[in-house]
Amino acid sequence: MATPQDVLPPPAAVRKQAGPPPAATATAADPGARIVGRRRTGQWVSAAVALLLFAMVLNSVIRNKAFQWDVVAAWFTAPSVLNGLALTLWLTAATLTLGFALGTVLAVMRLSANPVLRTLSWVYIWIFRSTPALVQLLLFFNIGALYPTLGLGIPFGPEFLTVRTVNLFGPTFTALVGLTLLEAAYAAEVVRGGILAVDRGQLEAASALGLGRWRVLRRIVVPQAMRTIVPTAGNMLISALKGTSIISVLAVSDLLYSVQLVYLQSYQVIPMLMVATIWYVVITTVLSIGQYYVERHYAKGATREGLPPTPLQRARTALRRLRAAADPAAPAAPATPAAAADEVRA
Repeated sequence: MATPQDVLPPPAAVRKQAGPPPAATATAADPGARIVGRRRTGQWVSAAVALLLFAMVLNSVIRNKAFQWDVVAAWFTAPSVLNGLALTLWLTAATLTLGFALGTVLAVMRLSANPVLRTLSWVYIWIFRSTPALVQLLLFFNIGALYPTLGLGIPFGPEFLTVRTVNLFGPTFTALVGLTLLEAAYAAEVVRGGILAVDRGQLEAASALGLGRWRVLRRIVVPQAMRTIVPTAGNMLISALKGTSIISVLAVSDLLYSVQLVYLQSYQVIPMLMVATIWYVVITTVLSIGQYYVERHYAKGATREGLPPTPLQRARTALRRLRAAADPAAPAAPATPAAAADEVRA
């Protein structure tokens, strides 16, 4: 059984005799003492090794004369290359826009209670996701061997309009149709996953409030589904940009085919491939930056801590720190919520 001495706190005299805690004693004995952060030797060593390897690779790329950087600079803004780049960008935007439009329809069919629509959507997605994109493009390019003519009319009846398939499916139109149908299969799964990610209880609450189905879709489902859809859609956009390079087998004058025509005549294979590579990197970087800010827009209110600061906000915070360290007497810059969050994380 516990005695009163075991339960009750010690008297004031005993506490006074024990003295202050060690931290307080050290601070009182040495007022100028400062807290030293933990040494992260492993991080510094790994960062130094990574920077050394990057410098070696960069040096080998810059100083290697086989790249012929003067030829790269001469052809980088050539009219033929820019025309191929314009066609690549147009084809990317068209295929992704049409693909998501068709993919949304397929996603709604997959979520439908109608078993026929659900089965047809599943079969479409299964077929187009199971075959390589190059095989699909070649099949569409040679569709004239299967269907010499295409007609519009009454099913199993007379035809009002007939056109030869060879005249309809040219190289560019074949690339547009083939890539659109392929992107629609993947976009359908992306949209379906985003819709299913919305909590079912919110839909039930909206129905209990008497909101219409269109308003529920526009104000509740879509804003929350976009948090899941946007990252994947951004990756699909970048993949579609690079995936357009396969249409060069159809002799479509995209970016890759344009540089191929040049190096087949001049035999400058490496520099012309570097021209296409740099353009792909530049466009992908721009798209990645746009994807980052679109994701931030749809991530508002997702967490209680708020959004992390952007790289630009981090740079401004670092610049303020440098100015404050260089001139301690200078007035501090007004703090922003993003800067405050950055300070807390630092």
